[in-house]
Order: sequence, then C-alpha cells, then structure tokens
Amino acid sequence: MNIFESLKTFWFSTGIANFAWGQVVMILVGLLLVYLAIAKKFEPLLLIPIGFGGILSNIPIADIAGAGGFIGQIYDVGIATSLFPLFIFIGVGALTDFGPLLANPKTALLGAAAQFGIFTTLIGAVALGRLDFLDFSLADAASIGIIGGADGPTAIFLASKLSPDLLGAIAVAAYSYMALVPIIQPPIMKLLTSRRERAIKMEQLRPVSKTEKILFPLSVMAICILLLPTATPLIGALMFGNLVRECGVAERLSKAAQNEFMNIVTILLGLAVGSKLRAETFLTFETLGILVLGLVAFSIGTASGILLAKLMNLLSKKPINPLIGAAGVSAVPMAARVANKVGQEANPSNYLLMHAMGPNVAGVVGSAVAAGVLLSIISLF
Repeated sequence: MNIFESLKTFWFSTGIANFAWGQVVMILVGLLLVYLAIAKKFEPLLLIPIGFGGILSNIPIADIAGAGGFIGQIYDVGIATSLFPLFIFIGVGALTDFGPLLANPKTALLGAAAQFGIFTTLIGAVALGRLDFLDFSLADAASIGIIGGADGPTAIFLASKLSPDLLGAIAVAAYSYMALVPIIQPPIMKLLTSRRERAIKMEQLRPVSKTEKILFPLSVMAICILLLPTATPLIGALMFGNLVRECGVAERLSKAAQNEFMNIVTILLGLAVGSKLRAETFLTFETLGILVLGLVAFSIGTASGILLAKLMNLLSKKPINPLIGAAGVSAVPMAARVANKVGQEANPSNYLLMHAMGPNVAGVVGSAVAAGVLLSIISLF
C-alpha cells in the first residue's frame, strides 16, 4: 500500500470524513443542554449527563450508543429493563417528607387535579397522530402525555415500556419543563388568580406523628396493590425509600439512598437517556410535536391544580391559597418554591412553602398512578 492509499484509508477513518449534518446538529443540541445546566443551572444533575451522552451517541464510527458501545450497554441494563427509573424513585422516596400532605390531606386532590393535563394531552396526541407528517400511536400518545406530570423518572419508565424510539425526546422534554418551572408557571398563576387570592394566608400545619409517617407508605402500598397493580413498581419503589427514611432504624440505608445510590443512578440514567439523542431518531417532526404537546400538558396540569384550589376555596371554611394548586405537578420541590415566591410577591408575610409541599408530593404519587392507569389502558388494545 503506497502513501496515498494509506492517507486515503486514514482520512475515511476520521470523524471529519464521516460526520453527517444531523450528527453535527445533535452534538450542538448536547452542548446546549450542558450549557443550560452549567450557566443557567437548569437541572444540572441530569442535563449534564444527558447532554454529554447525546454528544457521545452522535460520534461517527465509534457506535458508542450501539449494542456494543458502553452507553448502549448502560441503556440495555438500566432503561430497557426500567430499573433506573425505579432506583431513582427509591432515592426520591428517601428524600421526600410526606408530612405536609398528611397534615392537610385534602391537598392530595390538588396533586390529582394536576394530572389532568396528562390525559388531555393524550387525546390531543392521538388526534395529531392522524396527520400525514406525524405518526403517534396510542402508546406514543400515552408516553407524551405523561410529560405533563413534570416527573422525569415516570416519563422515562413509561416511555421505555411503550415508546422506546421516542424516549430521548420525551426525556429531554420532561426534564426541560421541570427545569423551566420558574419561567412557565408564574404567568399561568397570575393569569388565573387575582392579587387578593395570591395574598391569602393559610393556617400553620399541624404536627404529624412518627407513627403516621410510618403507616403512610404501607397504606399507600396496600391501596395500590388492591386497586392498581400496574402502578406498584413505581409506587413500591417510592414507598420503600420513604419507609427507610421514616422508620428511624435504618439511617445508613436512608442516607445511602439519598446520596451515593441516587447519585450513581442519576449519572447512569442521564448517559443512557442521552444515547437516544441520535440524529436519525431525534431530528423528526415527531420530536417537535412531543416538545409542543409536552408544554401543553404541563401548562394544563398547572392550570388544573389552580382552578381546583379556587373551587375548594368556595366550598371550604378555611382559606386555601390557589397558588398551591400549581405545585400539584411533581417537580419537587421547585414547584412549591415557585408557589411560595409568587405568594410573597403579593404578600411579603405569606409563607406557602410547606402548604405547597402537600400537593407537590401528592403530585409525585399522582404521576406514578397516572402511569399505572395508562399502562392498564394500553394493555387493553
């Protein structure tokens, strides 16, 4: 082989010679996610590994996201089997205090109302699927709708089972809208409430006993087993983590679930999701439709929680600040913090954080239940 043939062979083995325009675009998208995570602090613990995984998955020739690549193998082990979202839910359960919900149980209704956006968007996605340039099946519509719950692990869990080809777009949409809660929610809050409503002060929550906190995860599990077995993987993982936290005799397990275990799984989950940001599957009309429908789902969920809180205010003797209804989406604790911030803008002495945490943690349970309901519905077809 002469020098020219050697140089030619070398040239065609380089990335420069093998890059397609779509791969370049997706690498730029990955860099954008990393930028938003670092510069804007938008969900950095997940957007950094997702963005970097997207960059790696679009490198030509290396096939890092393929069946033999290291990110591809992580995906097969943790996402295709639905293990990583369940592991994340164990950590979320260990981090979550359900005390505010137990102190004011009726706020669970606000967490349930916020899931309305999921089912509304499902119908919209089915309707759009009839267009020539979109191809959303009922399973795809269910996976897209769950974005409205603003719960990344639940969205990944459902998409991995129903629409693995759309997983990258759905995961990016879910985590992006979670990160954009402080931007998306305040205009909706102010549009649907008056300044007088936003200034409503709520009574201090009652203390919740240790016994109540221990019985809560066991009771939720029992109800889930009896009424909605399809939701038990997510609910079971969440309640196990919470029981470890509240029992008081497994502090080492609780700390491990909250820290080392959660951090390791988060890294692997992010890289695995990033493996689905390949140009051939991401740069489609379906992706644009997912991003738009996800925003609609999240907005409807926010509005539904607020409107139900306003209705409850008409029927309740104790005043309810409708802003806490917006926290019914399960972006914990960011949605509760946004409700508190908007409330303090109307009344500086207003402290809604703990009140908003009730519907906020109820939203975590609600999104998992919604995923179970959707799995049950899809199994009928």
